[in-house]
Amino acid sequence: MNNGKKGLSPEQREELLVILKARFNKNMSRHTGIEWAAIQVKLEANSDKLWSLYEMETTGGEPDVVSYDEATGEYVFYDCAAESPKGRRSVCYDNEALESRKQHKPDNSAIEMAAAMGCELLYEEQYRELQQLGQFDSKTSSWIETPSDIRKHGGAIFGDYRFGKVFVYHNGAESYYAARGFRCSLKV
Repeated sequence: MNNGKKGLSPEQREELLVILKARFNKNMSRHTGIEWAAIQVKLEANSDKLWSLYEMETTGGEPDVVSYDEATGEYVFYDCAAESPKGRRSVCYDNEALESRKQHKPDNSAIEMAAAMGCELLYEEQYRELQQLGQFDSKTSSWIETPSDIRKHGGAIFGDYRFGKVFVYHNGAESYYAARGFRCSLKV
């Protein structure tokens, strides 16, 4: 991550836009009917969102446009890396879970990392939508935004793709694994 700096240099901005455009063009099935030029205009006008996408990219998320929200006029980006982003693995679910660990604490939590990046964890519905666009997390898993009624009992949910199916499971929120990270969404 960018060590708390929320600005990008002109070179970083240009490099990110080139990466995002190339990924957009390579994966047109993820966003049929959407034109890159309109997205680029929105990105160039919103440096905070561009910074968040940079954070998503540099932590291994490979963000790409997956839809357009007509109600808000925003483009929706999801992390589209084949596996859970490498720079966001081995984290427990949230700060409460992190603080509850007496020993062998991970360095961070998914909720706090996502907030620091200016984005949100995917909800279960979004995770299932992502899986309609390809096969994601066939070797890893990703924390998913957990409903409060599950979280109040100490649990959290995560998803993965195995045996041709999307699975959503539960675990203690304080758990963490080398193959579990989290995926983000961002509206621009």
